[in-house]
Amino acid sequence: MSIKKSFMFVTTIALTGLISLAQTPSSQTPASKIPSGQTPTGEVRPRQTSTNKTGAQKNTKTDTASTAGAAGAVTPAESDDLGIKDVMRKFRETYRLGPGDELSIKVLKQPDYSLDKVKVSPVGSIFHNLLGEMDVAGMTVDQLKQRLTTEFSEYVIDPVVYIELNEAHSAKIGVIGEIARPGIIIMTRPMTVLDAINEAGGITDLGKKSAVTVLRQPTDGNSQLIEVNVKRILEAKAKPEENIALQAGDTVIVHGNTFKTLGKISTVTGFATLLTFISRGGR
Repeated sequence: MSIKKSFMFVTTIALTGLISLAQTPSSQTPASKIPSGQTPTGEVRPRQTSTNKTGAQKNTKTDTASTAGAAGAVTPAESDDLGIKDVMRKFRETYRLGPGDELSIKVLKQPDYSLDKVKVSPVGSIFHNLLGEMDVAGMTVDQLKQRLTTEFSEYVIDPVVYIELNEAHSAKIGVIGEIARPGIIIMTRPMTVLDAINEAGGITDLGKKSAVTVLRQPTDGNSQLIEVNVKRILEAKAKPEENIALQAGDTVIVHGNTFKTLGKISTVTGFATLLTFISRGGR
């Protein structure tokens, strides 16, 4: 046999061997790919059970309790989130309607009596096709709901009325942070930073009187941060102009612990909505 033919014969045998090896399954499965409950040889391993049933039950209860505790825990940020929602809820419950406010009136299963949008006129009234002109200035949303329910009962059996305050255009100021009664204040008179803080019940024991920020939102969209040292004002060490006069749409933030600083509060869900509501009367 020639050298060339010998070489081709050896090469063919080598390739055939490699192909055979590639096609033959491995006798062992890598440890990382062994199915749960099986041994490396493929045998099913019996599931091990604890002989201490009482201990197993205790562990299960402990794990369940831990999981439930973790799920029900409220972080400081979530707590602040709930605080902002509470501020909005209280405002809507106590807010008194005025000119320029926008409402939605819905009567369940009575689309002809419902109004998607109705504005309070400059004289403080709204107009309904069925009920005519109604004076609503000075009423809360709940009071108007009760009145409409009574009025509609002459035409509908057991009417169910829903009222949504879409826009509130009265001058508003927000006071949040380490304050006794965080909330939204309606400006019925000129107010300073100290006036707003006193109106909201004063600064809590955890609040920093020397660290108060007024967040001002001009119509051009460029927010302005004004730092106010209320401690100096209370000690009569501040100049009169340091107790700045507030403008409609301002938000007074009283700083406190790590979780009640402007940086933390601004990341809370609902904070941007609150600022928009205060400054522009939006929902």
